[in-house]
Amino acid sequence: MTTHIPSLTLPAILFQQPAAAILLPVAVGTAIGFGTRPKQTQQTYLALRQPPLRPPPWIFGPMWTLLYGLMGYAAHRAWTTGTSSLNPQTMALTKQGATLYTISLALNFIWMPLFFRLQRPIEATVDIVALTGITGYLIYVWGQVDEVAGWCLAPYLGWLSFATYLSAGAGYLNQWDFSDKERLLDGKPGSTKYVDEKRE
Repeated sequence: MTTHIPSLTLPAILFQQPAAAILLPVAVGTAIGFGTRPKQTQQTYLALRQPPLRPPPWIFGPMWTLLYGLMGYAAHRAWTTGTSSLNPQTMALTKQGATLYTISLALNFIWMPLFFRLQRPIEATVDIVALTGITGYLIYVWGQVDEVAGWCLAPYLGWLSFATYLSAGAGYLNQWDFSDKERLLDGKPGSTKYVDEKRE
């Protein structure tokens, strides 16, 4: 059972201030999305063999923005509700949840670089499985502090479950190796393209 670990927990001010709590995951998630080169990420995504129900690439940006906003609001609400409680158990659950939330953000933010930039589908799938489990536990913990905070995280858990299916499915269908998706363009070193197998 994870307890509150101050060194692994975001500063209290990032939970106390609603704007900071909401903008932190949105801003960092957006920065990582652009940092992993969106055009190349989209090309890789389209080139991979995918399991059924693969959504179109354009849906991920709006979906993640919404989910990050809900996560931030849940964090603010759970923290302010819990830290104003006179019940020591509620306070302990609030701080435990803050540590879980911080760990979950870290796991969330490294998935995209692992999967697309480093092309490590095994590690990315292990990461998202751990993230899904931690998020489920976080809902249980913060749901005891504030029911609304728990419900705000429920869509995130649902999306993570679907994303785990996509991550594992893409890894399996591509033999856990994305290296053959990138090929030299016109034989020039450093000039590559991603191959859309449906069009070849």
